[in-house]
Amino acid sequence: MHTAFVPRRAAGFTMVELITVIILVGILGAIGSSRFFSKTVFENRAYADQAKTIIRYAQKLAVARNRPVFVRSDGNSFAVCANAACDASGIVPAPGGSNDGSAATKLNCQQNNAYAPQWMCTGRPTGVTVAAETARPEFGAGGFFSFDAMGRPFNKDGSALTAMTLTFSSGGNTTRWLLWPETGYLQNVP
Repeated sequence: MHTAFVPRRAAGFTMVELITVIILVGILGAIGSSRFFSKTVFENRAYADQAKTIIRYAQKLAVARNRPVFVRSDGNSFAVCANAACDASGIVPAPGGSNDGSAATKLNCQQNNAYAPQWMCTGRPTGVTVAAETARPEFGAGGFFSFDAMGRPFNKDGSALTAMTLTFSSGGNTTRWLLWPETGYLQNVP
């Protein structure tokens, strides 16, 4: 009996196959990491959450102090104030003694052209946009709204606030908060 010699292929990958896989993984990694490590999504959600915290704090403070408390909402920042002018005498200190101190906050939370680190205020990061569902005097340049001693929200002119939806957007991420009239409840809406 004569058996024919059949050469067996060695198990493993060829050098060409290995290099091709390494190149493909590198390309996918470069594309994926830029999306994964983009901080705009995180900045957007963080700013939306900070705005919600400031609004809720103002409402609770109005109830606790048994007098109106104002929320400055000028499009570049959200801040808590003791008066409608939101001047230096109206600064409400942050519960921890200082705000977040980010570059955006330092730029947008100023009194008399100086950064006010103790103020309950947060500035809008550069990559984030904030808009109300319709043009409103409570939101935008010179905008503010208030809460009365019962925690009810009021417009800039003192009338009862109608429902207000604020949309925070950055990159492909969007967060929406609905401020309900009468109760002042802030709801995350899809």
